Amino acid sequence: MKSSAVPETMRALVLTAYDGRPESLRVESLPVPKPSAGQVLVRVAAAPINPADLMFVRGQYGIRKPLPVVPGLEASGTVVAAGGVAGRLLVGRRVACVAPGEGDGLWAEYAAVPLGQCLPLRSHVSDEQGASLFINPFTAWVLMERAKEGHHKALAQTAAAGSMGRMLLALAKRRGVPMVNVVRRPEQVELLHDLGAEYVLSTHEPEFETRLQRVCHELEVTLAFDPVGGRLTGQLLHALPEGGSVTVYGSLSEQECRIAPSDLVFGRKRVEGFWLSEWHRQGFGPAQIKALMGVPSLVGQTLETPVRARLPLESAGEAVRIASADMTAGKVLFVPAPGASA
Repeated sequence: MKSSAVPETMRALVLTAYDGRPESLRVESLPVPKPSAGQVLVRVAAAPINPADLMFVRGQYGIRKPLPVVPGLEASGTVVAAGGVAGRLLVGRRVACVAPGEGDGLWAEYAAVPLGQCLPLRSHVSDEQGASLFINPFTAWVLMERAKEGHHKALAQTAAAGSMGRMLLALAKRRGVPMVNVVRRPEQVELLHDLGAEYVLSTHEPEFETRLQRVCHELEVTLAFDPVGGRLTGQLLHALPEGGSVTVYGSLSEQECRIAPSDLVFGRKRVEGFWLSEWHRQGFGPAQIKALMGVPSLVGQTLETPVRARLPLESAGEAVRIASADMTAGKVLFVPAPGASA
């Protein structure tokens, strides 16, 4: 069932090739999807460009959909129609949502989303903050919960000046856990100090590896989070005391992790991966329920996403270029401006 206020067609960004070229993303006019049973129709207010989205359009993400397809892994918007009785309770409500595992994503004016992948937004959460409610906040929450369960007394992270890094820092401060923060540039050191970080190291500093190892041993850091990969994963692992571990949850460097076998064999250290989608697939266990209760109350406050640009779908090439250039400055959001196609 669809409201008369919903147009028949919409504007959407369509990906035609997994090659990362700007011309492979273009705006097309598509039929507005009709929600089936168990789905709702969301009028998209804002949709971010995450590192995972950049990997998706390049064909490097863990999900590869048949082309052509609308990308976009998360968004915020208003539910305007429902395909079943249960979904009608959400009609008229603002929600954060995650794209279905199959079919089109959320870089469009409208999207049909499974009911279980929508979360009503609290009144204090703006559409912009709600657009990035799922991927970074839930990842940060889950990683910090694992640190808590493992009784790790101190932590470390790379890419600490990005949106995700700031969230991990905020949660560590909230729990009183020391965090060693690794960044790439001197200005990022100052930025994190302004945010209350005590331990910040730049990879371009003289004797970076020596300093990293010294502070990790002094604080007894036994768990580190790395979304970068490449050489930095090995540097981080080597800096940890015996028995330490690194959780890799991204590939910002687009390079293979370089790890010294001696750290694995003689240092009894380990490296493991984390993918939020896999965590969600485990179903609604105690960990998932705890996160669903805890994360929304922190979004827009403790877990705040800086926004640097708001662009229409027609500016896809510029938006992707900006998002790829400097993630420290904040998220780039697509603002589809629903109704323009009506």
